Amino acid sequence: MEAARTPGPGEVAPAALPREEPVGGAARAHPSYLRQLGAVVQKDLVVELRSRQRIVAMAAFTVLVGILFSYSLDTTLVRPQDVAAGLVWMTVIFAGMLGVGRTFQLEAEDGAFQGVLTSPIPKDALYLGKVLSNYMLVVVIVLLVLGVFGLFFNLDYGSQPLAAVGVVALGALGFVALTTLFAAVSAATTMGETLLPVLLFPLLVPMVIYGSSATRALLAGRPFSEVEGPVKMLAAFTLVSLLAGAVLFRHVVEE
Repeated sequence: MEAARTPGPGEVAPAALPREEPVGGAARAHPSYLRQLGAVVQKDLVVELRSRQRIVAMAAFTVLVGILFSYSLDTTLVRPQDVAAGLVWMTVIFAGMLGVGRTFQLEAEDGAFQGVLTSPIPKDALYLGKVLSNYMLVVVIVLLVLGVFGLFFNLDYGSQPLAAVGVVALGALGFVALTTLFAAVSAATTMGETLLPVLLFPLLVPMVIYGSSATRALLAGRPFSEVEGPVKMLAAFTLVSLLAGAVLFRHVVEE
């Protein structure tokens, strides 16, 4: 009798993902759907906590970018507050791509992702689980980015520091939703991560425009009522990204 094979570091044991119960049209409202989603989140976080590859790379990149920008800007000619909003968003994007872009790489190398796809877990639950686990990592990077730029650029987040964090975190959720989807696309090609920026950057233009606008106003000490418009557009971008990702992910991974 053949001995059972021990799952690799990026693989999921068959028992780790609870089986979907046939509950007809109400399947997604059933607690088993949430258990399956939670199993994906737990598995991804456990793998990341063991390896720490993605979070260390993102954190190191963030600190280095903050140091480089602090020396490259002449504060006698340019006020840090005038450029900090754009730099914060671009740093979140590039640092996030370092980690989120490798979402499927380890599983693809070990061949574990095909095993996950053949499990009874709904594809949208698999996608949303990946998004949630990636978002938890990116939120840590968002806090680090704001802290690093606040330190090196002497930024004053004023009386609404939570509003600034909330705006960046809101846009980051839409960013993670799109990046997770296109990471699955690029992982299935020979170009790999090289293709990811080409696919992703054009779609991030609304996020950068409205996110930078809202963040710049908050850093200038403007009341939150003045940024409600950009924040609503940012929320719409995030919602559309999540819905589109949940619908399209099935078609991406089945190709």
